[in-house]
Amino acid sequence: MKIMRRILVASTVALATVGLVAPTADAAVDPVLSAPYLYQWENPPNPVSVMQATGIKSFTLAFVLSNGNCNPQWDGNRSLTGADITRVNQIRAAGGDALPSIGGWSGNKLGSTCSSATTLAAAYQKVINAGQFKAIDLDIENTDEFQNATVQDRILGAVKIIKQNNPGVRVVITIPTEVSGPETWGQRLIQRSKDLGANVDVWTLMPFDFSSGGDMPGKTKSAVTGLKNKLKSVFGLTDDAAWRKSGLSSMNGTTDNAGEVVSVDDYRAIRDWARTVHLARLSFWALNRDCNGCAGVTQGQYEFTKITANYTG
Repeated sequence: MKIMRRILVASTVALATVGLVAPTADAAVDPVLSAPYLYQWENPPNPVSVMQATGIKSFTLAFVLSNGNCNPQWDGNRSLTGADITRVNQIRAAGGDALPSIGGWSGNKLGSTCSSATTLAAAYQKVINAGQFKAIDLDIENTDEFQNATVQDRILGAVKIIKQNNPGVRVVITIPTEVSGPETWGQRLIQRSKDLGANVDVWTLMPFDFSSGGDMPGKTKSAVTGLKNKLKSVFGLTDDAAWRKSGLSSMNGTTDNAGEVVSVDDYRAIRDWARTVHLARLSFWALNRDCNGCAGVTQGQYEFTKITANYTG
């Protein structure tokens, strides 16, 4: 998600152990449905305090990266089972849940670093085991992963292995978009998931960074409708089934493009529209920016998060 998602560094830390048992979240909590992104650098807000203030139940934790090898670590430099998992356990103890986001814009990507679908799947498995996660988000936006046919196929091959070995784990793929829907590389990724038998549960678009502004609810609706139509065509789905495999991750406030803004009212309108078609996921980048002045718009504390918390699919 461009500039705001490019503040990452990579260094080497010892490989995290796997197989640890984390507390179980409330069985009713869907970790995918309404889960704003929360990044762990720059003094992040306490998620339990945010839960108490907003009613939000789940968070998308950004980002898991490569440490330079086919070795997953938080931001490429923190153990998989350190403070980040402590935070996950605190969220669960408060009745919520979380899913890790693997990828993003900056830093070393596992998809391009790992040499095969098998080794990449093993890296994803380490992440799942570290937090006993019920879902993962693969944020495929950097050109090293997104605009590379070999890497796209490697990621999808790893997804197929993960789904075979973890039938209860849901996989979300998050990609950039044009106003009309997924661009050429996004369309290829969707088609190849069908060709390779990679069962992606939810496809999520990032409907922003289009231009210098305009009707962001309208542009968002157009982009996600394009996604729905592509899923319907490729997988032979009904409109309703295709909507329920589609999602969106907006950006609160000013985006990376000068003049483009998603206001509180815009985001509320986007949420209300998502309800009418029953999207499988509503998120935004990022909770860390969800305070008055933090994202360049006038708003109440955690107002975007409160809107997200009221999304029930």
